[in-house]
Amino acid sequence: MFFTYDHLVLRYEPFPIGLAKPLLEPGLYQQLLANYPPLEKFAYHPKVGHKYTLSEKSNPGQYHDIVRNAPIWRRFHRWIKSDAFVVGVMDALRERSVDLGYAGRMPTKTRLRKFGRNLRRGRLDWGPNDLRARFEFSMLPADGGSVIPHSDSLEKVVTLVVSMAMEGEWKSTYGGGTDVNRHKDPTRSFNLLNRRAEFDEMEIIDSYPFEPNQAVIFVKTYNSWHSVRPMQGAGSKAMRRTLTINIEEDR
Repeated sequence: MFFTYDHLVLRYEPFPIGLAKPLLEPGLYQQLLANYPPLEKFAYHPKVGHKYTLSEKSNPGQYHDIVRNAPIWRRFHRWIKSDAFVVGVMDALRERSVDLGYAGRMPTKTRLRKFGRNLRRGRLDWGPNDLRARFEFSMLPADGGSVIPHSDSLEKVVTLVVSMAMEGEWKSTYGGGTDVNRHKDPTRSFNLLNRRAEFDEMEIIDSYPFEPNQAVIFVKTYNSWHSVRPMQGAGSKAMRRTLTINIEEDR
């Protein structure tokens, strides 16, 4: 197991979101940092802000090369894809009064179909209920990097944004916090289908600063508006590096 949720503290309004810090044992965290991929492996995604990503969906060839060839990322990928990871997150949330209803087992026929599908993908586990997990490497430039206000796509259930920064590497003056938003227009509060918005349409009600060895963990809801405001590190080459882990319904 890579993560510990012993220090996870949640807020519950306007949606469940909180911080787990410290998240990893320091030596393990340093291994992940030392093997974090370089920017040239990433794809640029201007539709969601000023952001670079590397994932199963974004530059997948480069992503899978890193996962196959770096032992630490191979171990991490295997764990993220395991039942234990998903169950661990769901248990941590349930212990904090956020029960997402995934404790039971699926009907036998459904589980058999899922087992067959996983077997074809090279996985030998059943999978807890109907959930799967994936992760991406993400970078935002300190010079203007951002993620526009959104509430996440419909299939997402829980997201973990894991900071990847060495102690003293990131200046607080850059910004980079994960903002908890409320739409100023009450008629836009219901956003289950993840329509995007502008920064000036949002009221910031909380923010989690970008700091080493932590995870911002939140649940996708109809009003889970969040964002990263344009950062203020003009002229800086620094990058806000993260692992973004999504637990999703396996549709």
